Formats: sequence, C-alpha cells, structure tokens
Amino acid sequence: MTGPDQHASVVIGVDIGTTSTKSVAFDTGGRQLATHSVGYPLDEPHPGYAEQDPLLIFDAVVETVRAVVAELPGPIAGLSFSTAMHSLIGLDPDGKPLTASVTWADSRASRQAERLRAVPSGLALHRRTGTPVHPMAPLPKLVWFAEQEPKLFERVAHWVGIKDYVLLRLCETLVTDHSVASASGLMDIRRLAWDAEALRIAGITEEQLPQLVPTTTVLPGLTAEAAAATGLPAGTPIVVGAGDGPLANLGLGAVHPGVVACSIGTSGAMRVMVERPTVDPLGGVFCYALTEDRWVVGGAINNGGIVLQWAGDALAPELGEEFEEKLLDLAAHAPVGSGGLIMLPYLLSERAPHWSALPRGAYVGLTHGHRREHLVRAALEGVCQQLALVLSSVRAAGNEVREVRASGGFARSPLWRQMLADVLGMPVRFPAGHEGSSFGAALLGMQALGLIASVDVAADLVKIDETVRPDPTAAAVYASLLPLHSSLYDALVPTFTSLRRLAPSLPSEPPPTSPPM
Repeated sequence: MTGPDQHASVVIGVDIGTTSTKSVAFDTGGRQLATHSVGYPLDEPHPGYAEQDPLLIFDAVVETVRAVVAELPGPIAGLSFSTAMHSLIGLDPDGKPLTASVTWADSRASRQAERLRAVPSGLALHRRTGTPVHPMAPLPKLVWFAEQEPKLFERVAHWVGIKDYVLLRLCETLVTDHSVASASGLMDIRRLAWDAEALRIAGITEEQLPQLVPTTTVLPGLTAEAAAATGLPAGTPIVVGAGDGPLANLGLGAVHPGVVACSIGTSGAMRVMVERPTVDPLGGVFCYALTEDRWVVGGAINNGGIVLQWAGDALAPELGEEFEEKLLDLAAHAPVGSGGLIMLPYLLSERAPHWSALPRGAYVGLTHGHRREHLVRAALEGVCQQLALVLSSVRAAGNEVREVRASGGFARSPLWRQMLADVLGMPVRFPAGHEGSSFGAALLGMQALGLIASVDVAADLVKIDETVRPDPTAAAVYASLLPLHSSLYDALVPTFTSLRRLAPSLPSEPPPTSPPM
C-alpha cells in the first residue's frame, strides 16, 4: 500500500475493551471481512485497584490492526475507535505514562466519591456533566490522586483516557471526543465544554486535558512509525470515535428513541438513544454522547458475566475451565425464582441505579432445602433483576421503552436469553453477530469519511436473528420478586457500611493449622 485509497469502502473498527482489544474490518454493507483480538490482564495490586498497563494496550491495538490488514485483499478507508469508558492515565510532558490506566472497575476513590455525593453540588454535578458521582469516573479518581499521591499529581502534565493515549501515539495529536468526555464527570454536556466547577474540584486546569472534539473528527493520519507498525500507509485517516456504550447501541441498530440496547459481558448495561442530553431529577441514569444530536441515557452494572464466573469458581470448581455450559445446565434444574432465594449480585460493588461503591453481594432467603442449582440460578436471576431495575430508571427518566435488543457473551445461552425476557417482561431481540461496539465504531467512521450518509443505516444493516418472548407465568414470578430486589439494597446499607468499617481489621489469611501430635 502506498497511500490511502480514496475509493476504499472498508473501515476497521478498533474496540479497546477492558479485557482485550478487538479490531474488525467492515464494508459499507455491514459485512464483516476480518477480525483479530488480543487480550491483556487487569491488574489488582491492592484491594479496590483495577488498572492496566497502557503500553500493553497500545501494543494490542497495533497487533490487532496489523493482523486484520494482513487478511484484507484491498485497501481500507480508515480506522475508527471505540473504547471502554472512564479510564484515567497521567502523562508527563513528553506524553509518557506516569500512572497505570486506572479503569472503570477501580474503586479506590470510593470515599472521595461518597464525599462529593453527600453534598447538594454532587447531584448538580451529575445533572450538569451526565456522569454519576461514582468511583468509576475520572473526577473522583483525580481527587484521590490529589489527596493520596500529591507529588505524582503535581508531576502530571496531562490527564487522558486510554483511547486518547493510543491516538496520541498513532497520530501525535492530543484530543478526546465528546463521548468519552461525557463519561468523565468533567464536561458540561449541554455546552460541550470542560466544566469549570468540576475542574476546580479535581484540582486541574483545562490545559491539562486533551482538546475536546466531535466523535466524527478525522485526525491528520498515522505517523510514519505507526504506519510501519500496523502495515497501513502513512496518512491513513483516523476517526476519533466514541465510548463503547453509545457505540454498542449503534452496532445493535438501537439508534431510534424507544429502542433499548442491553449488553451483558463481564459487566452489563441498558441504554436508550435520545436526541438531546438529559438527566432525570433523581440522578438514576447517566447521559453520554454519541454525536451532537444523539445521546444515550441508561445505566451500567458492574456484575454481569463475572457473576457466572464466580459461581463456577466458588460453587462448582470441579467443572474446570469449560464450566459455563455445565453450570447453566445445573441452573436449569432449579425452578423459576430459585425457590424463594434472592441473590444481590454486587460482587464488584455496583453502579446503576444506586451509583454507590458500598454494596456487597448477598444471598437472602437461604433454607435447608436449597441446593447448588438454586444458588447458581439465583445468581443469574440477580443479574437480570438488576438490569430490570436499571430499565425502570430509564423509564423513570421519561424515556419510552418499546423494544429491547440484547448482545454479549450471555446471549449464547438459551436459558439466560429466556430469563432476561421473563425478568424484563417484554420480548428481547437478538441481532445476528455480536460485534456491537466495533461495528458501531466502523459505522461512525464511515459517516465521518463520507462513505455512508448517516449512522441511521444501522437500523437497516443489523439483522435480528431471534426474538425471545417472555413466558407469562415466569414473568409474573419475577415481577413479584423485583420490589424485593429493589428494597433489599436500602435495607442492607447499614450492614454494608459496618462491613466496610470492619474489613481492615478482619483476617485475610486462614489460621495456621496445628502440627500433628
């Protein structure tokens, strides 16, 4: 390849995720032409920490793009990016990382977030920035760095997200898009500008943040070094792209008001597209940008597929690495409602709709008659019930919900598909293929590069593979249990508070065994 081809119609969507980066090439007809992914660890060096090495993630981006380019028979029109939201990296004046990439799952700033939420300006911040005041967000993380790592904090020249860092190395341009910025807690979503009060609280200046740009911004192109590493021509157009949540809506064809995108991967989320930024008065939902006239309102949960992973490790370790199918078969032997057993699936704390890092997981209603299959099923039902609470918050914010489209690893399970439809009490449509965020990134890139007229084509390009309708009897059982799920959170807040206070004093290792007599 000698230079960008003006007639190329293929765009590579690069999705920088929490556990891996995936690059997927699509043409303007929505056909997937090539794909490659590379995984990387989520480091937890201390309790509450969840961070990653930005150098490893950059290498994963380069490797996946290079592998996809090698599979394509012809040229590409450009790259377009999706990213996990809420990450934070401190850079030195030369653009080199001074910190790890602190991810959304990191809860070290829990006390800072709670302090900000406890004052009236906390809800005002949420309404103004669209981002709940929660330790997932960069704003409380910045306060944590200022208080806990003041010398490091003073050395940081720029605070960026992981996609911003990748684009800086690919294009030597320091920018962040409105979508990622709308999930930072630092941008006024109505003015599309950095929020002065948020910056004051964070203790940083506007000059320490990247330049704000629309998600459809086309950057100057790959540097010669980046081009050589990826196998692409120097100057290949780069579309800034957006956050993975809004792009998942786009990739599922959920682009019109009333169509909700539901995803369950490691975590989970419910999001509906709206035409103007809005946050409900109670602050139960987030509001993140896709483009200037498209926003998503919804909520994310920390505990999705990770709950099934935990159940395999804790309840059925003998099933080994290929445990998922056997575990789901086990759950299918328990009745709907798990015999009155409720699980609050807060294994990694929680986000929506309460937006608190305080809660912990709990089984409630356990009896002598419950067996392992009840515990596993209750865990799956707990995830679906939490999503139902998020959907209630989306409705409470004044949004119509007339259709749900779902994707994610859970969609491979017929049991979990049916359970979600039963818990939500409405049909759930499953699109063919599950490349939501990478396809959304590619579509946004196609619009930016003039290859399609509008991302509205997503609604036509995304084909529905199956529609699962709720079973009326099961739906009635879950509807009767939902208020209990909702009220248990408030009832257990004092217990959660006490457990957190006691945690530092509790032993972390089992007692030593006595030597044999």
